[in-house]
Amino acid sequence: MATPTRLFPILLLLAAFDARTDDAAWEDKLDFSGDLRLRYESIDREGVGDTDRTRYRVRAALDVQMTETINVVLGLATATNNPISRNVTFGNSFSTEDFGIDLAYVEWQAADGLTLLGGKLKNPMFRAGRTQVVYDSDLTPEGLAAEWHNDHLFAVGGVFIIEERAASDDSVLFHGQFGGDIELGDGNTLTAGAGYFTYSNTVGELPFFFGVPRGNTVDDEGLYVYDYGNVEMYAEFDTRVSGLATMLFAYWTTNTEVDDEDVAWAVGVRLGGTRKAGDWTASWEYRDTETDAVIGAFNESDFAAGGTDSRGHVLSGKYLLHDRISIGGTAYLVESGGFLGNQADTRRYQLDLEFKFD
Repeated sequence: MATPTRLFPILLLLAAFDARTDDAAWEDKLDFSGDLRLRYESIDREGVGDTDRTRYRVRAALDVQMTETINVVLGLATATNNPISRNVTFGNSFSTEDFGIDLAYVEWQAADGLTLLGGKLKNPMFRAGRTQVVYDSDLTPEGLAAEWHNDHLFAVGGVFIIEERAASDDSVLFHGQFGGDIELGDGNTLTAGAGYFTYSNTVGELPFFFGVPRGNTVDDEGLYVYDYGNVEMYAEFDTRVSGLATMLFAYWTTNTEVDDEDVAWAVGVRLGGTRKAGDWTASWEYRDTETDAVIGAFNESDFAAGGTDSRGHVLSGKYLLHDRISIGGTAYLVESGGFLGNQADTRRYQLDLEFKFD
């Protein structure tokens, strides 16, 4: 059963949502949204065996306009104590499940084109083609961020607290990006940029997220061996092919703190889009992440079960049955563990039914 402490944020969101119907003055200042996703998943791991399971994910968020320039966002999600997944697996003897704080931040439009954010945030960093080489799409970092843009240029920066320690220095993630877009003929847009991100105080510390290395190099005591300071470059090219929206994307990063197994990259294509019933989208991505190219704690949890030292294909598609109801599927065809000498293939197949509300 959920404790009173964990029930409080749920009740707070419900009360705020109810206020929009009872107080006309608030109706234009509250934006309530969320989704429910049901998933069937089949996983075949070489040397481990097959797993079949059904899962669900629930998210709900309330965006409150406090003033003309300040918004407060509060969000809840299932699967507490996991930074890179909000999924819950059916089969726990019908037990009730807890919600956790997924979002809790302030957004200030400080000037024309400049936004400042603080709290537990939607990830503000640009991800070409929405690739999850560095960050899982469920990750909601905690700290401060700034976003700036004009007609063709943009910049994003963030300082995010990862581990607070009493006996040693904290670990903090610093990430900065800049880029821009340019029109290349009728209906063609190229968006490209570069960035740098680094983690403080990794060497000699336990790996983030319960001390599991997730592919990164550790010593005999299970502690990080290397620092992580990454240069990154990325690009998206949006066009239309026979009238069909098409995106080509590429991402590359290298960890400048190591001399080997230091590169991660991805390329892919995305077709179509999902705005209204009958729309569809499909995508393909190839991804290769070497052992110490990035921190393995925060990249995609479904690609080789998360972590580094992995490479393979991701194929996905989605069809809108209704403006707010979709069916979709994803296939992961991945090889992992080659550098560590325990190479294994993983085949993961997912079928999703998703309901959105706002």
